Amino acid sequence: MTATTTSPEIKIELHKSPVSDADRIQALETPGFGKVFTDHMVLARWTADKGWHDTKVTPRRPLELDPASAVLHYAQEIFEGMKAYKADDGRILLFRPEENARRFAQSAIRMAMPPVPEELFLKAVEELVRVDKAWIPSGDASLYLRPFMFANEAFLGVRPAQEYVFCIIASPVGAYFKGGAKAVSLWVETEYTRAAAGGTGAAKCGGNYAASLVAQAEAAKKDCDQVVFLDAAEHRWVEELGGMNVFFVMNDGSVVTPPLGGTILPGITRASVIVLAQEKGLRVEQRPYSFAEWQQDATSGKLVEAFACGTAAVLAGIGLVRHAGGEFLVGDGQTGKLTSELRQQLVSLQKGVTNDERGWTRLVPA
Repeated sequence: MTATTTSPEIKIELHKSPVSDADRIQALETPGFGKVFTDHMVLARWTADKGWHDTKVTPRRPLELDPASAVLHYAQEIFEGMKAYKADDGRILLFRPEENARRFAQSAIRMAMPPVPEELFLKAVEELVRVDKAWIPSGDASLYLRPFMFANEAFLGVRPAQEYVFCIIASPVGAYFKGGAKAVSLWVETEYTRAAAGGTGAAKCGGNYAASLVAQAEAAKKDCDQVVFLDAAEHRWVEELGGMNVFFVMNDGSVVTPPLGGTILPGITRASVIVLAQEKGLRVEQRPYSFAEWQQDATSGKLVEAFACGTAAVLAGIGLVRHAGGEFLVGDGQTGKLTSELRQQLVSLQKGVTNDERGWTRLVPA
């Protein structure tokens, strides 16, 4: 294995037998979502005595875990979701990766884990993207990046672990939802909740998603694309979907989204949409919005659009909403005009089509 060093922090170990050009090209034609992976990954380790060390880009391979590894017993694990994009002129761009690094650190602190320094996080992402840049699709597809960290100490005791692994894997992806730009359908969950005050709702940890899977399975039984969760205390207030934030567009041009307060993940796409909507002159209200209000506004015509947003799906219009008492449409049941405009504006920024006046995109060095 050939090893070179690009900086004092990150070693590059290139794969001896990477996927052939022909097989890679074929895989990129229809990548799906999260099923195809690149040749390399990032690995770094943290120990109480040495801190973060031994960071490297290395051939992707299975991880070896001791059966007593703390993550398997106490679920100390966090992750991020971000993308690398290929611009028409060949540049490779990341979208607001500093925000991913900061959220990753915040999640780590909430889960009693050592934060990865922002500089190391960003450098590791860039090096993996640079090494595996041949895997970045053109057109509407992108390279999905999954940084994650887990407790790796072999110890059966309820306390923060003394050893951790930081890893990044990459996967070329197409559309998150099978219907592409088609509006999605939702199931409103009234029994199970995603997060409660004082819990881990604002951290991007695997346990939050594990807790949502039974409700997501119920949504699938109801022939819905996603589940929407209400608050844990009253089962009244709309919070977020299984993996996305949600917005409501009113007939007066105002936009409503549930407020952050510890139970909702602070989405980077969510934050970007708020800025873009405000720049259009729209009034964005971050306030509690009840499911009863949602039904009433949809029935009266006050609510004209609704959409979900996140890194994986970007923006997805919400058409049909099913619940225990029946169902209703949002607007005409199709993706709305503002949703389409905001999605196109966001994608154009991410792929370098439009000028980035906000400094949101980050160029990956060649």
